[in-house]
Amino acid sequence: MTDLIASPALWLCVSIAAYALGQWLQRKSGSALLNPLLFASVLVGALLIAAGVSLEQYQNAGALISFCLTPATVALALPIYRKLEVLKKNLAPILAGALVGSIVSIGSVLGFCHLFGLSDVTTRSLVPKSVTTPIGVALSEMLGGLAPITAVCIVFTGIIGAILLPPFLKLLRVRNPVQMGLSIGTAAHSVGTARAIELGETEGAMSGLAIGVAGLITSLLVSIGSLFLG
Repeated sequence: MTDLIASPALWLCVSIAAYALGQWLQRKSGSALLNPLLFASVLVGALLIAAGVSLEQYQNAGALISFCLTPATVALALPIYRKLEVLKKNLAPILAGALVGSIVSIGSVLGFCHLFGLSDVTTRSLVPKSVTTPIGVALSEMLGGLAPITAVCIVFTGIIGAILLPPFLKLLRVRNPVQMGLSIGTAAHSVGTARAIELGETEGAMSGLAIGVAGLITSLLVSIGSLFLG
Protein backbone atom coordinates (compact mmCIF):
# COMPACT_ATOMS: atom_id res chain seq x y z
CA MET A 1 0.00 0.00 0.00
CA THR A 2 2.86 2.35 0.86
CA ASP A 3 4.46 1.70 -2.52
CA LEU A 4 1.18 2.52 -4.25
CA ILE A 5 0.78 5.81 -2.38
CA ALA A 6 4.32 6.85 -3.30
CA SER A 7 3.94 5.71 -6.92
CA PRO A 8 4.84 8.43 -9.46
CA ALA A 9 2.17 7.06 -11.85
CA LEU A 10 -0.52 7.54 -9.21
CA TRP A 11 0.40 11.16 -8.53
CA LEU A 12 0.72 11.90 -12.23
CA CYS A 13 -2.89 10.74 -12.67
CA VAL A 14 -3.97 12.67 -9.57
CA SER A 15 -2.37 15.87 -10.91
CA ILE A 16 -4.03 15.54 -14.31
CA ALA A 17 -7.39 14.72 -12.73
CA ALA A 18 -7.13 17.68 -10.34
CA TYR A 19 -6.42 20.07 -13.21
CA ALA A 20 -9.27 18.64 -15.29
CA LEU A 21 -11.59 19.06 -12.31
CA GLY A 22 -10.43 22.65 -11.91
CA GLN A 23 -11.20 23.35 -15.58
CA TRP A 24 -14.67 21.83 -15.21
CA LEU A 25 -15.41 23.88 -12.09
CA GLN A 26 -14.23 27.06 -13.79
CA ARG A 27 -16.47 26.43 -16.79
CA LYS A 28 -19.42 25.71 -14.53
CA SER A 29 -18.86 28.73 -12.28
CA GLY A 30 -17.68 31.11 -15.01
CA SER A 31 -15.33 32.68 -12.47
CA ALA A 32 -11.75 33.59 -13.41
CA LEU A 33 -10.90 33.40 -9.70
CA LEU A 34 -11.28 29.62 -9.87
CA ASN A 35 -8.06 29.14 -11.83
CA PRO A 36 -7.50 25.45 -12.73
CA LEU A 37 -3.78 25.58 -11.97
CA LEU A 38 -4.35 27.22 -8.59
CA PHE A 39 -7.12 24.76 -7.76
CA ALA A 40 -4.99 21.75 -8.79
CA SER A 41 -1.97 23.03 -6.83
CA VAL A 42 -3.96 23.45 -3.62
CA LEU A 43 -5.80 20.14 -4.00
CA VAL A 44 -2.71 18.08 -4.86
CA GLY A 45 -0.73 19.79 -2.09
CA ALA A 46 -3.41 18.92 0.46
CA LEU A 47 -3.50 15.31 -0.75
CA LEU A 48 0.29 15.05 -0.53
CA ILE A 49 0.24 16.27 3.06
CA ALA A 50 -2.62 13.93 3.98
CA ALA A 51 -0.84 10.94 2.38
CA GLY A 52 2.53 11.81 3.91
CA VAL A 53 4.25 11.95 0.51
CA SER A 54 7.35 14.14 0.32
CA LEU A 55 8.00 16.75 -2.34
CA GLU A 56 10.96 14.73 -3.59
CA GLN A 57 8.71 11.72 -4.18
CA TYR A 58 6.13 13.84 -5.98
CA GLN A 59 8.78 15.39 -8.23
CA ASN A 60 9.29 11.98 -9.82
CA ALA A 61 5.70 12.15 -10.98
CA GLY A 62 6.02 15.79 -12.00
CA ALA A 63 9.02 15.08 -14.23
CA LEU A 64 6.81 14.18 -17.19
CA ILE A 65 4.66 17.27 -16.68
CA SER A 66 7.79 19.45 -16.51
CA PHE A 67 9.10 17.81 -19.67
CA CYS A 68 5.92 18.82 -21.50
CA LEU A 69 6.31 22.52 -20.63
CA THR A 70 8.74 23.27 -23.45
CA PRO A 71 6.79 21.61 -26.30
CA ALA A 72 3.58 23.15 -24.96
CA THR A 73 5.20 26.58 -25.13
CA VAL A 74 6.48 25.91 -28.66
CA ALA A 75 2.95 24.86 -29.70
CA LEU A 76 1.84 28.44 -29.09
CA ALA A 77 3.47 29.24 -32.45
CA LEU A 78 0.32 27.94 -34.19
CA PRO A 79 -2.03 30.78 -33.18
CA ILE A 80 0.80 33.24 -33.87
CA TYR A 81 1.08 31.89 -37.42
CA ARG A 82 -2.65 32.26 -37.90
CA LYS A 83 -2.38 35.94 -36.93
CA LEU A 84 0.81 36.65 -38.87
CA GLU A 85 -0.66 39.69 -40.64
CA VAL A 86 -1.63 41.23 -37.30
CA LEU A 87 1.91 40.61 -36.09
CA LYS A 88 3.46 42.31 -39.12
CA LYS A 89 1.25 45.38 -38.73
CA ASN A 90 2.04 45.75 -35.03
CA LEU A 91 5.67 44.58 -34.89
CA ALA A 92 7.14 47.82 -33.52
CA PRO A 93 4.56 48.27 -30.71
CA ILE A 94 4.90 44.58 -29.79
CA LEU A 95 8.69 44.79 -29.47
CA ALA A 96 8.49 48.09 -27.58
CA GLY A 97 5.81 46.77 -25.22
CA ALA A 98 7.73 43.58 -24.46
CA LEU A 99 10.91 45.58 -23.85
CA VAL A 100 9.24 48.00 -21.45
CA GLY A 101 7.38 45.17 -19.70
CA SER A 102 10.59 43.18 -19.20
CA ILE A 103 12.47 46.19 -17.86
CA VAL A 104 9.64 47.06 -15.46
CA SER A 105 9.43 43.44 -14.26
CA ILE A 106 13.15 43.18 -13.51
CA GLY A 107 13.32 46.70 -12.07
CA SER A 108 10.35 46.15 -9.75
CA VAL A 109 11.89 42.92 -8.43
CA LEU A 110 15.22 44.60 -7.72
CA GLY A 111 13.48 47.59 -6.11
CA PHE A 112 11.19 45.58 -3.82
CA CYS A 113 13.91 43.11 -2.86
CA HIS A 114 16.12 46.04 -1.84
CA LEU A 115 13.23 47.71 -0.01
CA PHE A 116 12.42 44.61 2.03
CA GLY A 117 16.03 43.61 2.57
CA LEU A 118 15.83 40.22 0.85
CA SER A 119 18.99 38.20 0.42
CA ASP A 120 21.09 38.30 -2.72
CA VAL A 121 20.22 34.66 -3.55
CA THR A 122 16.49 35.36 -3.19
CA THR A 123 16.78 38.43 -5.41
CA ARG A 124 18.56 36.46 -8.10
CA SER A 125 15.85 33.80 -7.87
CA LEU A 126 13.03 36.33 -8.30
CA VAL A 127 14.45 38.32 -11.22
CA PRO A 128 13.06 35.99 -13.97
CA LYS A 129 9.60 35.62 -12.36
CA SER A 130 7.67 36.92 -15.38
CA VAL A 131 9.02 34.61 -18.08
CA THR A 132 7.94 31.07 -18.85
CA THR A 133 9.29 28.32 -16.58
CA PRO A 134 11.95 26.72 -18.85
CA ILE A 135 13.54 30.11 -19.54
CA GLY A 136 13.10 31.42 -15.99
CA VAL A 137 14.68 28.40 -14.29
CA ALA A 138 17.66 28.49 -16.67
CA LEU A 139 18.17 32.20 -16.00
CA SER A 140 17.89 31.68 -12.25
CA GLU A 141 20.57 29.00 -12.31
CA MET A 142 22.79 31.19 -14.44
CA LEU A 143 22.47 34.03 -11.93
CA GLY A 144 23.15 31.74 -8.99
CA GLY A 145 19.58 31.73 -7.70
CA LEU A 146 17.50 28.83 -6.42
CA ALA A 147 15.50 27.15 -9.19
CA PRO A 148 12.68 25.87 -6.89
CA ILE A 149 12.01 29.42 -5.63
CA THR A 150 12.01 30.71 -9.20
CA ALA A 151 9.61 28.00 -10.39
CA VAL A 152 7.14 28.68 -7.57
CA CYS A 153 7.24 32.44 -8.19
CA ILE A 154 6.75 31.98 -11.94
CA VAL A 155 3.66 29.86 -11.37
CA PHE A 156 2.33 32.28 -8.72
CA THR A 157 2.94 35.27 -11.02
CA GLY A 158 1.13 33.51 -13.87
CA ILE A 159 -1.89 32.60 -11.75
CA ILE A 160 -2.25 36.11 -10.31
CA GLY A 161 -1.82 37.62 -13.77
CA ALA A 162 -4.40 35.28 -15.32
CA ILE A 163 -6.93 36.19 -12.63
CA LEU A 164 -6.36 39.94 -12.27
CA LEU A 165 -5.05 41.23 -15.60
CA PRO A 166 -8.18 40.85 -17.80
CA PRO A 167 -10.49 42.81 -15.44
CA PHE A 168 -7.69 45.28 -14.65
CA LEU A 169 -7.11 46.00 -18.34
CA LYS A 170 -10.84 46.49 -18.83
CA LEU A 171 -10.86 48.87 -15.89
CA LEU A 172 -8.15 50.88 -17.68
CA ARG A 173 -10.38 50.83 -20.80
CA VAL A 174 -7.92 48.69 -22.77
CA ARG A 175 -10.07 47.05 -25.43
CA ASN A 176 -7.62 46.44 -28.27
CA PRO A 177 -7.01 42.65 -28.50
CA VAL A 178 -3.36 43.14 -29.49
CA GLN A 179 -2.71 45.33 -26.46
CA MET A 180 -4.53 42.97 -24.13
CA GLY A 181 -2.69 39.90 -25.41
CA LEU A 182 0.68 41.58 -25.29
CA SER A 183 0.12 42.81 -21.72
CA ILE A 184 -1.01 39.43 -20.45
CA GLY A 185 1.76 37.45 -22.16
CA THR A 186 4.53 39.79 -21.05
CA ALA A 187 3.42 39.86 -17.42
CA ALA A 188 1.92 36.40 -16.92
CA HIS A 189 3.67 34.15 -19.50
CA SER A 190 2.06 30.78 -20.40
CA VAL A 191 -0.47 30.66 -17.55
CA GLY A 192 -1.75 34.07 -18.56
CA THR A 193 -1.74 33.03 -22.21
CA ALA A 194 -4.10 30.17 -21.43
CA ARG A 195 -6.49 32.82 -20.12
CA ALA A 196 -5.82 35.12 -23.09
CA ILE A 197 -6.77 32.32 -25.51
CA GLU A 198 -10.17 32.19 -23.79
CA LEU A 199 -10.62 35.91 -24.47
CA GLY A 200 -10.05 35.54 -28.21
CA GLU A 201 -7.75 34.17 -30.89
CA THR A 202 -5.93 37.47 -31.41
CA GLU A 203 -5.41 37.94 -27.67
CA GLY A 204 -4.06 34.40 -27.40
CA ALA A 205 -1.74 34.77 -30.39
CA MET A 206 -0.28 38.06 -29.17
CA SER A 207 0.10 36.70 -25.66
CA GLY A 208 1.91 33.65 -27.00
CA LEU A 209 4.20 35.88 -29.03
CA ALA A 210 4.89 38.05 -25.99
CA ILE A 211 6.13 34.97 -24.10
CA GLY A 212 8.91 34.43 -26.62
CA VAL A 213 9.79 38.08 -27.13
CA ALA A 214 9.77 38.91 -23.40
CA GLY A 215 11.75 35.73 -22.68
CA LEU A 216 14.39 36.71 -25.22
CA ILE A 217 14.61 40.30 -23.99
CA THR A 218 14.74 39.21 -20.34
CA SER A 219 17.49 36.71 -21.19
CA LEU A 220 19.53 39.46 -22.84
CA LEU A 221 19.00 41.88 -19.95
CA VAL A 222 19.85 39.24 -17.35
CA SER A 223 22.95 38.16 -19.30
CA ILE A 224 24.17 41.75 -19.44
CA GLY A 225 23.36 42.24 -15.75
CA SER A 226 25.19 39.05 -14.76
CA LEU A 227 28.41 40.50 -16.16
CA PHE A 228 28.19 43.27 -13.58
CA LEU A 229 26.98 40.98 -10.79
CA GLY A 230 29.84 38.58 -11.38
